[in-house]
Amino acid sequence: MDYENYAKVAKALADPKRVKIVDMLSCGAMCACDILEHFDFTQPTLSHHINLLVKAGLVTTEKSGTWHYYDLNKNAFEKFKADTAELTADTPACICEPVRSKAVCAIEKRADQVTQK
Repeated sequence: MDYENYAKVAKALADPKRVKIVDMLSCGAMCACDILEHFDFTQPTLSHHINLLVKAGLVTTEKSGTWHYYDLNKNAFEKFKADTAELTADTPACICEPVRSKAVCAIEKRADQVTQK
């Protein structure tokens, strides 16, 4: 797992306004003017939020004339969901396995010492 990229995506989703934008785009591509109608902030603020989502790879942009259309990068969301599942799963391939093995060995060693007394 790429922890840096995962954190970048999580950070992009850490704002309720950006989560709302993602929710809106889940219905299909939208132009900035249509997105802006649902918020009480300026176009530059919308651009800031969209830019963070684009940099995180969650949203794609396409220019048509003077309009910009935004859409979800569904592959990025699938990757994020899969990485989240991997991150929260207790599997044999877990990053904590070496730490867990040491802890289990220490517990077993203490149990053996108590048994021997």
